[in-house]
Formats: sequence, structure tokens, C-alpha cells
Amino acid sequence: MPRRRNPEHERRCCAEPNRRERGASGAPPPAGTSVAYHLPMPTPPLHRPPRHPHAWAWLFGLSQLAVIAIWWVWGWKAGLPALMVTHGALVWATLRPRSRLLSPVLSRLPTQDRVVWLTIDDGPSDDTRAILDLLDRHEAKATFFLVGARAQARPELVADIVRRGHGIGQHSQTHPQAWFWALPPRAMRAQIDQAQSALTFLTGTRPRWFRAVVGMANPFVAASLKRHGLARVAWSARGFDAVLRDPAGVVARIERDLAPGAIVLLHEGAAHGRNVETLETLLVRLKALGFRTVLPEELDPAPAARPSEAHRAPGQLSRGQR
Repeated sequence: MPRRRNPEHERRCCAEPNRRERGASGAPPPAGTSVAYHLPMPTPPLHRPPRHPHAWAWLFGLSQLAVIAIWWVWGWKAGLPALMVTHGALVWATLRPRSRLLSPVLSRLPTQDRVVWLTIDDGPSDDTRAILDLLDRHEAKATFFLVGARAQARPELVADIVRRGHGIGQHSQTHPQAWFWALPPRAMRAQIDQAQSALTFLTGTRPRWFRAVVGMANPFVAASLKRHGLARVAWSARGFDAVLRDPAGVVARIERDLAPGAIVLLHEGAAHGRNVETLETLLVRLKALGFRTVLPEELDPAPAARPSEAHRAPGQLSRGQR
């Protein structure tokens, strides 16, 4: 049968392009004028695990071939500086916490709101419960980047962090502060794998965020991050509270770098014993400056957990981790 025409439908379809092409006054554009349609740019996700963890090796290999060619053509006077530059770039990328050369890293939240992300490293510790009470009093939230072995030794503190609605991130298994940046592939994999298993076992949820020890991530970090779906986090504001004992001085250093979306680096359990006092000073100052705290999941919601994970009790390993 021939299809019946619908005059009303045809009128609407023909009128729709005309409405889009008309300006604010309702008048059509001048003849010969092209109409541009501006689509909103997609916002990249905050949580970005490495996609190509071995790309650095190919790039470094190509750079060494270039060095050989330079040495062959122009001799050692050109080849030696080229060799030093290529190796220096690799060392720089390892030692600089915010370098993206070896893997993606989040160092600031992409927002213009007066919010900050508080991140607290090196726990759990004797300070943890006092820090949690302090955050509750100020109605603040933070992400605790926990050391796997310390979490296994004090599981009740890990449970308390989760119960009070804070985030959990990974900060290696044993926190080898002096040599994390130089660990070989097998040792690096063990540090990340063991911590991920421990924290997943204790919380029932796999951590999504990773902070390298002292912020230094060598080329062998990215492969383990990709395997566990971990995104690396650095910071944009710090006060060196792990070594400086004056809370006012620490907060003054942090304040110099405060801006909308700042990621603030803090510590707990330092030998000087003043981390709790420093946090209290900072929270008071943040309120005075009109900042509030936020977790990244509020800006970049996590993908829905698989049923086997969403209903797994804390302490129960997933099938892939047994």
C-alpha cells in the first residue's frame, strides 16, 4: 500500500532547521552566511588509568637509535650531550610527581568552584581516629592513601574510615621511601599488587586511586596501575607537614597554592606528632577562605560496581584475587 502523507509531520520537520538557523531576533541569517553549530566539548574523565603502559620503552628505544645516529655522524661531541638529554628526561619524569611523560596523573580537579580535595598519606596510624573525629566536626571529607601493611595491622581503623564516608586510595604495600623511585619491575609489581589485594580484602571495594611513595613513579609503575584500574594522583598544594612541625607555617605554605580544585597533600603519623593540629588549623583556614572539601567521585562518579563486588562483604576476596 502507498504510504499516506502526514502534512503536520512534514511541516514540523521542514520548520525545525529554519528555527535553528534563525538568530535571537527570529530573523534568518543573511544570504550566503554559513551557520555554525557549537557543541559542548566533552570533559575528560578524572579517573584515567594508563592505557599504554609500555609506550615509554618504545619512545626511549627510538631516542637511543637517534643518539647512535648522532654519534655516528657528528661524533662524541654531539652524541654525548644527546645521550645525557634522553636519559635525563627519563630521570626527570620519574622524580617529578606531576610529570605525565610515563603515565597520566591527576594534580588538580577541573572545576572553578571553591572546593579542594584533601588527601592524607601514610596511614593508618595513631592519628587516624583523631583525624576522623576532626573531619566529622568540620563536616569535611578526605581520601586516605593507605599503606597496605599498616592497614593489615590495624583493620579497625580502615573500617572506621570507610564507615564515616571517606575515600580509600593506595600508597604501596610497605612504603619504601628511600628506594620506591628506583624499584625494578618485579619489586614494583609486588608493592602495588600486595597493597591492592590487602585493601580490597579489608574494604570489599577495589581502590581506584594510587599515589606513588614520595610522589615519584618510575617507568615500571604504569603496568601495574593499568592491571588494577588505578589512576595516579599527585597534588597542587602541599606544606611539607611530614617534616615541618609548625602548623601555622605548614598551612601558610598550603595557602599559597590554594585555588579552585586544588589537591592538598597531607600526612598522618609523622614523628613530630603534630599532623592532627595541622589539619585542624587548615580546616579553620579553608572555611575562612570560603573553601569546602570534596571527593573526586562527586565530580567524576565511579562506574557501577559489578554485582559480585557490590554485594561482597568486607574482607571477602573477589574470584580474580584468590
